[in-house]
Amino acid sequence: MKLNLVSARTGLTWVKLGAKTFWRQPLALAGLFFMFMAVVSLLQLLPVVGMALAAALVPAATLGLMAATREAEAERFPMPIVLATAFRGSPEQRKSMAVLGAMYAAALFAVISLSLLMAGPAPAATQGAASDAATDLMRETLNQPGLWMAMLLYTPVLMAFWHAPALVYWRGVRPVKSLFFSLLACWANKWAMLVYTLGWAAVFLVVGLALGVLAALIGSPQVLSVLAYPLVLIMAAMFHTSVWFTVRDSFQDEAGSADVG
Repeated sequence: MKLNLVSARTGLTWVKLGAKTFWRQPLALAGLFFMFMAVVSLLQLLPVVGMALAAALVPAATLGLMAATREAEAERFPMPIVLATAFRGSPEQRKSMAVLGAMYAAALFAVISLSLLMAGPAPAATQGAASDAATDLMRETLNQPGLWMAMLLYTPVLMAFWHAPALVYWRGVRPVKSLFFSLLACWANKWAMLVYTLGWAAVFLVVGLALGVLAALIGSPQVLSVLAYPLVLIMAAMFHTSVWFTVRDSFQDEAGSADVG
């Protein structure tokens, strides 16, 4: 397993490739992401085990979205069945993906539990103007130690599981080792990953500002409520499309070129 070190500006390339590839097959890629969100939402309705099952499904869904991106990159239409790629492999692949899913669920619940221990009481709205109350509520929320603890604890978890589904399924790496290699790859290319994260943050910020300006020009705040949710889902689908390129360029194949699978 050889890491491929990339420059910081590669992070912007990943953002561009994600957007470009998404618009090759926007209906298919957005539809697959919506399907994933719908399945997760339905699983969360199940008592007791719903949240755990939804969390355990995330690595498999991530792999499915990567596989869909590979199809779109090759100018093929990704069929809905591609979302179930993790469940269509060999018994060993399915077992490894199931173990990875269980590990992710356990890590996520550990992060949530530890952050809740440090969380203070829920912020209450203050009296006064609506804008002042919203500002105070935001300030109180940002001052919650549980929020920052959750972000701090989840960051290494996210790094460990970022490349793991692809390494487990396409490279045959054992689940525990895949977490190590994923964490190592994210750290080795930390500047590219930082630029990549900031690039997507900027995209979301610009889209949000554009929506606000549009609502102000039309004079109807309802525009935000009508357009914001589907647009955010589309942006999230576009972001998930770009994940494959961060994985592809972070590892070398046997010939020395960057590739996974």
